[in-house]
Amino acid sequence: MSLVQLRRSRDEAARDLHAFLPMTREEMDARGWDELDVLIVNGDAYVDHPAFGGALIGRFLQGRGLRVGMIAQPRWDDTADLLRLGRPRLFVGITAGNLDSMLNKLTAQKKMRSEDQYSPDGAVDCRPNRASMVYSNLARQAFPGLPVVLGGIEASLRRIAHYDYWSDQVRRSVLLDSKADLLVFGMGERPIWEIAARLKAGEPITALRDVRGTAHLRNPGDWEAIEKSRYVRDGKTLWLPSYEEVRDDKAAFLEMSRAFQHETNPGNGRPLLQPHGERAVYLNPPARPLETADMDALYDLPFVRRAHFSYGERKIPAFETVKHSIVTMRGCFGGCSFCSITEHEGRIIQSRSAESVLREVRALRRMDDFRGVISDVGGPTANMYQMRCRSEAIESACRRLSCVHPGVCENLQTDHGPLIDLLKRVRKEDGIKRVFIASGVRYDLAERSPAFIKELARHHTGGQLSVAPEHVVDAVLDKMKKPGVASYERFAEQFACASQEAGKEQHLVPYYISGHPGSTLVDMIELALYLKARGMRPRQVQDFIPTPMSMATAMYYTGADPFTRAPVYTAKDLREKKLQKALLLYWDPAQHHLARLALRKAGRVDLIGHRPHCLVPPEAPVRAGAGREQPREGDVPKARRGPGATSERPRRRAPSPPARSRS
Repeated sequence: MSLVQLRRSRDEAARDLHAFLPMTREEMDARGWDELDVLIVNGDAYVDHPAFGGALIGRFLQGRGLRVGMIAQPRWDDTADLLRLGRPRLFVGITAGNLDSMLNKLTAQKKMRSEDQYSPDGAVDCRPNRASMVYSNLARQAFPGLPVVLGGIEASLRRIAHYDYWSDQVRRSVLLDSKADLLVFGMGERPIWEIAARLKAGEPITALRDVRGTAHLRNPGDWEAIEKSRYVRDGKTLWLPSYEEVRDDKAAFLEMSRAFQHETNPGNGRPLLQPHGERAVYLNPPARPLETADMDALYDLPFVRRAHFSYGERKIPAFETVKHSIVTMRGCFGGCSFCSITEHEGRIIQSRSAESVLREVRALRRMDDFRGVISDVGGPTANMYQMRCRSEAIESACRRLSCVHPGVCENLQTDHGPLIDLLKRVRKEDGIKRVFIASGVRYDLAERSPAFIKELARHHTGGQLSVAPEHVVDAVLDKMKKPGVASYERFAEQFACASQEAGKEQHLVPYYISGHPGSTLVDMIELALYLKARGMRPRQVQDFIPTPMSMATAMYYTGADPFTRAPVYTAKDLREKKLQKALLLYWDPAQHHLARLALRKAGRVDLIGHRPHCLVPPEAPVRAGAGREQPREGDVPKARRGPGATSERPRRRAPSPPARSRS
């Protein structure tokens, strides 16, 4: 067989019309389908892999006998793309993708990102701003009278009134602006199946008011008489301050944020109601978490584990990162104030069985480009696998926001044994050469298990291990709900000893956040001095971004702690945010002029110079007659213009590629 014939044979095999959820009429015809039951409109490129939410929900519904199609990254100036597969019988499901569309597009400095990780070849013009709203309204135009169900992380984190960093204003629930019939929040498998089953049985969408994990709108006259809850177990509805109140009064915003956080446990969370003008958003209690058998069934679905053939040779950057990784669990009980994982995935850890994970390992081995290296075995936090409260009764009644802050709860089972056993079994599978943990380790838990740290250092670290101490100043760490720096240092010492014992030279790669609420320039200087004293030059520095619904965002917007009402200093000026970040990058000459400005502003000119304790050198003198070699003290360089505009202008339709290039 010639090279051309071999390539054509491979391309034809890759273009299997039955392999993916259909994206084209040709794929529907190959199945003999004249219509769909459910159409999913997805802000991400279609990658048939369980790490991508749209594919996960689509496969889940398909596995229950429904005919599901996918429209990925449609045009948003007309309905032609949405109409490609015809009108579905039950509903249209809308997701902005794996990230909030605004976070996906703009940086902490509100500049355009240079790459969209979830688009072909990283293109930045493949989805609109506020994609949930745009796609939902587009679906209304395309399919009048058809139920529209909104889901995904963008919808989940904007389900109530929320502060939006990119417009610097409090916005109302996305349910109103999207005009969707239902909003699914949290992990959507249980709610979306109940919605589909009840619609299939003939119930109208207006009757689906009691589905856990969903929100809907109530019209005037339909909510004012709902009795208000007075205590947790009275079975009544908790009223949140109205949208107008939280928009106009930061004290009301704090009250809303505090009250909402205490209603996220499926075991005791009350229904919530938030008035928006004459209407109100009604939120049912969160959906019940999946049991191990449910998780196993979900990940046993027939994922192709590659991007849809229509993308040809174009790469989806996010997929390239995760295609040889395995998710073992979901959820996080850390409760970090800057993170929204808990608000979306929940605090209860939902784990797969070892047998399910091993089945996925064997599926990985069958991939053409797999070379025996599993890039990650983990989840939001790798070492929370199978950790739960010691009592279901205690867990269902608990209203604590974190199981590990200010200290590890005595009821939390922190045994790393199941994870150690799982990792050993994965390593022993035929064809597996290396198994890495790349999704992050909670070090305050890991330090309780020397056996896990030894396994981690000997077998699952490729020279560097990512951890997230975030800061070193206790007052800042307290606002982050992170453990004190002593915990990180104990873990670092144990990991260094375990690496030495294994005969390996390995290092921790610590992540830090600049500009977090509670952090001043003085605090950042203390952190920079800590780093320099230990010879650390961090490259993983995150400029704090206030994402919807997190507790740190409430602090950023209001200037106060939602739980204590105490004032919290916050760097809101973009220039000061740059100064804080520059201090963490004290070792980088490109940041020296900003770091000097920060030190002068904080009254620490003693740290500018060539002495050992200094953070940055003094400004180099400018030679007479020479051009200025670096910015003057106090200059803040203009950010380079991003590769695209932030307007809602739709992208141009690319010409349809020939058949061969689509495979």
